[in-house]
Amino acid sequence: MKIIIAGDGKVGLALTRLLSEEGHDLVTIDSNRDVLEKNARMYDAMTVAGNCATMMTLREAKVEQADVLIAVTSADEINLLCCLTARKMNPTLHTIARVRSPEYIEQLYLMRQDFGLSMIINPEREAAKEIFRLLKIPGFLKRETFAKGRVEIVELRIVERSLLENVILNHLTHALNGCRVLVCAVIRDGRAFIPTGDTTLRRGDHIYVTAPVTVLSELVKLLGIPQKKIRYAMLIGGGRVSYYLSQSLIGAGVRVKIIEQKPERCRELAGVLPRASIIEGDGSSQSVLDTEGIADTDALVTLTGLDEQNVITSLYGSAKGVPHVITKVNRMESTGMLENLSVGSVVSPKELCCANIVQYVRAMQNQTGAAVTLHRIADGRVEALEFVINKNSRYIGEPLKKLRLKPNILISCITRKGKTELPDGNSSYQIGDTVIVVTNRETPTLQFNDIFA
Repeated sequence: MKIIIAGDGKVGLALTRLLSEEGHDLVTIDSNRDVLEKNARMYDAMTVAGNCATMMTLREAKVEQADVLIAVTSADEINLLCCLTARKMNPTLHTIARVRSPEYIEQLYLMRQDFGLSMIINPEREAAKEIFRLLKIPGFLKRETFAKGRVEIVELRIVERSLLENVILNHLTHALNGCRVLVCAVIRDGRAFIPTGDTTLRRGDHIYVTAPVTVLSELVKLLGIPQKKIRYAMLIGGGRVSYYLSQSLIGAGVRVKIIEQKPERCRELAGVLPRASIIEGDGSSQSVLDTEGIADTDALVTLTGLDEQNVITSLYGSAKGVPHVITKVNRMESTGMLENLSVGSVVSPKELCCANIVQYVRAMQNQTGAAVTLHRIADGRVEALEFVINKNSRYIGEPLKKLRLKPNILISCITRKGKTELPDGNSSYQIGDTVIVVTNRETPTLQFNDIFA
């Protein structure tokens, strides 16, 4: 497909990388020629320098021939005007706009058709939802939901003396006293891979485990993972993610304290979040954190615009014994450095935004048989995709042991009429079943039949 990406910042660059890997014909627009030239050397994409909201620039980008336009500049208003103008020039165009300001959310959903928007993306809001989900049912570093909430893939880190340390996966159920889960991906020494039954789990591994939600609750108890309910949360940084997250936490009865350095932002937050405690101070200062009671908080969430500051503050929170720590990271390429550090769960607004857009583009490309859910796990190096089996799906009713899958692909879960099965060689899928497939992203899996050799 021909895709125009308006805005060549962090999100635009990440989308260029992901969509170029999938073979799309890309055009990137930005007002900064130097940025365009630098990124054009890295990825196979045409570039247009100019204001993406003008007809002249969009015409130069050949918007009349495009299938999708993704507007991700730093200005909401430019993104909206870009989509509106592009849709007038090409009525069949699919348009996606990044809109970050909380002030626009309600009216945009009401006026979505007027703006010609196919999709609205708010990275900070998505990040807040992800963090709230992690805090609502604590115990795992990350949780991804499938099959209408019946199945999850969760991230765990294997620590010293864990029940999972030095366990061969073929013996996993025995080691867990009959609790049946499936390890579908492992990060070890900075490398992500899909394990086999002969893989031995090691201390320090980050593993991704899938099972029905009820079974995962049993796993938490077996592993002795603390599940203390969050009653008090400390947020470092008063940006948009803090605002959205505070709304959800306060609504759930959690006491919220926000530490923000800028006086004017503190006054704004005090006005829109009257039930939160707003503290003007440096959230990276040890004395400020100690004075504000970091040792007594149930959860610490570091949300400043500086990854390094977030990491250091999270490390201090872990050292002070905070039960649940979550760290916001903007540069996902640096997350491999964090695997062995006590920074708790790592959340990236940019990564969440890109995953949602890529899923939309894939669904457009393959209307029939496309994944209904896509989650990028293992720091984006592995994908977990949810498919609904239809009459065009291959090998319906065939035992899995007879199927020839492509390398590094795993069928990890089958859900039928509300009941979930972790499949073995004798399992099969039927029309209407939900099937979760895990792949290492070497080749894009656009539809279910792509998994077969």
